[in-house]
Amino acid sequence: MDYLKSAVPSQLMSERGYNLVVINPGSANIRIGLASQDPPFNIPHCIARHTNQVPKRNVMDQMLNNQITTAQHMEREKAYDVIASLLKIPFLDEETPSNTYPRKMGRVDGHNSQSRGKDVALSWTNVYEEASSSVSELETSIDKDDTSQPLDIKEGTNSTEPDANKLKYRDFICGEEALRISPAEPYCLCRPIRRGHFNISQHYPMQQVLEDLQAIWDWILIEKLHIPHNERNMYAAVLVVPETFDNREIKEMLSIVLKDLGFGLAVVHQEGLAAVFGNGLSTACVVNIGAQVTSVICIEDGGALPLTGKTLPFGGDDISRCFLWTQRHHQNWPQIRTDILTKPIDMLMLNRLKETYCEIKVGELDAIAVVHSYEDGMPPGSHKTRLAALNVPPMGLFYPTLLVPDVYPPPPRSWFHDYEDMLEDPWHIDFPRRPDMSDTFYPNVNVGLPMWDSYPVFSKPKKEEKVGLAEAIANSILLAGRIDLQRKLFCSILLTGGVALTSDLVPAVEERVLHAIPPNEEIDTVEVLQSRTNPTFASWKGGAILGVLDCSKDGWIRREDWMNNGIDTEYVRKYKDSYYLQAQAMCYMNS
Repeated sequence: MDYLKSAVPSQLMSERGYNLVVINPGSANIRIGLASQDPPFNIPHCIARHTNQVPKRNVMDQMLNNQITTAQHMEREKAYDVIASLLKIPFLDEETPSNTYPRKMGRVDGHNSQSRGKDVALSWTNVYEEASSSVSELETSIDKDDTSQPLDIKEGTNSTEPDANKLKYRDFICGEEALRISPAEPYCLCRPIRRGHFNISQHYPMQQVLEDLQAIWDWILIEKLHIPHNERNMYAAVLVVPETFDNREIKEMLSIVLKDLGFGLAVVHQEGLAAVFGNGLSTACVVNIGAQVTSVICIEDGGALPLTGKTLPFGGDDISRCFLWTQRHHQNWPQIRTDILTKPIDMLMLNRLKETYCEIKVGELDAIAVVHSYEDGMPPGSHKTRLAALNVPPMGLFYPTLLVPDVYPPPPRSWFHDYEDMLEDPWHIDFPRRPDMSDTFYPNVNVGLPMWDSYPVFSKPKKEEKVGLAEAIANSILLAGRIDLQRKLFCSILLTGGVALTSDLVPAVEERVLHAIPPNEEIDTVEVLQSRTNPTFASWKGGAILGVLDCSKDGWIRREDWMNNGIDTEYVRKYKDSYYLQAQAMCYMNS
């Protein structure tokens, strides 16, 4: 302990973080890296597998519902006009020239320094193994033999039509490369996590979801972190899980880490709790605005207050979809086929544009930008256009009806209605085994081991809130109880996640949370804390700190214990039991 007090933080991370892998899985992206590195890899959480299925499905997902009902359309337009009134910009169907408010221009030349890299077109992924060398040899051969013979190479793909003797399709492709595969190629894109839960459906069975998670994580460990299978037992894993995950999902991910990937040790920490540690705090209201889900939870003295947990079913991806809808409504979008459902590369482009140009400001906010079109196998096209109402989409965080409809519905929750009732004691119940349940999460022993008295047992809130961000934050803090704690939390709001980087989001949150507090509450100050680290990686950074500082390894799970049905005979603990996993993710215990 004396060494911990005297050691320089960077020295401590270097000495103890070299064999500690921190994994922070999200719906759209996964943050992963060694605790000693900064920042971690931020990789799209998806995999594209080669398929011979006819007809081919481009995306393995829930049945998509892209039909906007009349009621949803009216609610969206109403939300737009409410926001327009607040921002002092024309209403949805109002002519711009009649407006007298000052116009703010984000860009006028299309090449300012802040967004220069964002205007570069994305390229199609090369889907063939050893394709570059084969193509080079093929080109040289043709040049020597007959220069007049045309070479059938798709522009922008750096690939040729498959030749059985020379080229072979890659079995699977992970990360951003998977999102840049042409829809014409024989691949099916899979996203194992959607809206904060395993993306299980009749089209995407549980076993395939787990296999895809394992394949993505294993690919990252080998290709990015260069950790081969035969060395994994010398590494420990810190699993930083979002608040949305159920115990069953946490257990499945632990099985992937310990059983399939072969880590020697693993520990679970909660995302909101880790974000607090990542900013050097002990008490805060953590607001994590991710790509598909926004979660709110209060932390007091290094422990989570589970009853304050809120989940909002929207995030950065929804703002990007709203951005596209806004431009199309104002007829500012080029006449190109932008289809985010079947062409993930279009979503990559929209996210770039949103991150570069969208901000929260009063007054008209336009910009000149370059929009790209991506047609199957063709080189990308560039279209210079004026984008309008760029301050409207991020306001959907406070007026979520602007973000409807939800083209990706959440996975059916009936899959999780199993034996995870936190109010029952599963140690003394002889459950009948269901045929669809694997050994991964079903303990085949039923012995009356003593409960972990040192860990509290919480009932995790499961419901999603149908309110805006400001109301969710206010409601969460007011559930904390004591007035002194409420006042402290209202002055200690911590924004994390990629959307937290939105320009001028902080004053917007402060103003609207203050107005969302009921007048009978004795609260008159709201403050958002300045993040000490990149908000995108705050939870990952906190997981690294927790892993390095936890010298006792008291809460860590050994691989051999997990393989032995989750029982640590030395300390008489049952790791696969819901009580332990729930408490471990909810509360960090200093020893």
